Amino acid sequence: MLAGVEDIITAIGPRLRHFRRQRNRTLDELSNATGISISTLSRLESGQRKATLELLLPLARAHRVSLDELVGTAPLRPITRGDRTVVPLTRQPGRLQSLKMIFDAAQCEPAPRTHPGHEWFCVLSGTGRLVLGEHDVVLKAGEVAEFDTRIPHWFGSTGEGPVEILSLFGKQGERIRVRAKTR
Repeated sequence: MLAGVEDIITAIGPRLRHFRRQRNRTLDELSNATGISISTLSRLESGQRKATLELLLPLARAHRVSLDELVGTAPLRPITRGDRTVVPLTRQPGRLQSLKMIFDAAQCEPAPRTHPGHEWFCVLSGTGRLVLGEHDVVLKAGEVAEFDTRIPHWFGSTGEGPVEILSLFGKQGERIRVRAKTR
């Protein structure tokens, strides 16, 4: 098999489950929408059955995504919302997510929020600001922050210019660990 194809095929099941859950659909509802049996859908999601074009086409239609998006071969596209651009660097839903975020200088008014998970980020360029609970920290290029996202948090620019951040985000309990041996 071509390099990478096996990884794409292995990832289809979790992607199917991700799309279904993201849309708050049950297997029964998806079965009614696609004409595919519940047992087949369950086996597809668990990886016990290989996906075929005949199965993927109605699933893509039901989820209102392209076939490329469904199988994870669509190019990753930057998403711009207001003064922030987010470039996804990983495709695999439900695992550790990697993002490059670019905040314009105008993105400097804190609006802390919380959600389950754990985040690690590194400032790639510019000067960033992290509001974490009661702390307000300025981070320069090369500096890193790691925190539990259940703590009210916000990050963006200091207002002095744009900032680029590399972010790694995982579900609750996943933490980034750096292990290095010294001489």
